[in-house]
Amino acid sequence: MAGQDFENFVVVVTGASTGLGRAIAVETAGRGAAAVVINYASSLEEAQETARLVEAQGAKAVLVQGDVALDADCRRIAAAAEPFGRIDALFNNAGVTKFAPNHADLEAVSADDFLRLYGVNVVGAFQMVRACRSLLEAGPQPGAVVNTSSIAGVAGIGSSVPYAASKGAMNTMTLSLARALAPKIRVNAICPGFIDTPWFGKGVGAEQAAKVRAGAAANTPLKAASTAEDVAAAAVFLASTASRHVTGETLLVDAGTHLNYSPLSMR
Repeated sequence: MAGQDFENFVVVVTGASTGLGRAIAVETAGRGAAAVVINYASSLEEAQETARLVEAQGAKAVLVQGDVALDADCRRIAAAAEPFGRIDALFNNAGVTKFAPNHADLEAVSADDFLRLYGVNVVGAFQMVRACRSLLEAGPQPGAVVNTSSIAGVAGIGSSVPYAASKGAMNTMTLSLARALAPKIRVNAICPGFIDTPWFGKGVGAEQAAKVRAGAAANTPLKAASTAEDVAAAAVFLASTASRHVTGETLLVDAGTHLNYSPLSMR
């Protein structure tokens, strides 16, 4: 662990039942967080395991079911932190996709796919910031928001066109909110590439996931298939005091995947 730089922090993590969300929740607890609000949409048993891991690190775990696409649920998630008087870090990690990797197949996705993905990935993150705003502003230092975006939103790649588009929108929203909410709240985003998590395997199947994992290890400049813990460390950095002068940044955490594409003049 990287010391106790989250000592007494109150943390909210959406989509924290498995994968990256769980890794973020456990990492912040291990760094000294006093309380971690663990949001999940439907996987209660997996969320309870996240809570167990968080409490094993010495933090109080608070479980809250909710779909971030619903504003009422976002306000209920934020309300779970009210007894602690503030939120030091909000991780907007909840996300969904539609697996249609052949972007040329325009019939593979629908308007409903776009609306569902935007509802969770973009509107949901916005609603969480809005619901948590007063608590993010209540701490002794500026509250930190970290949005889980994707290299898909930078390079136009990934599981589907709607997914890439939603993450591109999240990156733009990160800039807008960082400007609008300063100086009381910092807003940044991480852009992972492939992450070896159960979420990905469930979407494409074990065999395809194994192929993608092997391809990532072979083709990324760092020759690595990132784990949830690899990416969580970068997300937690953006919420820590070590990044206290960083806002409006999109940090690519993709083992160098973006280097395989044309130069990216805008991030």
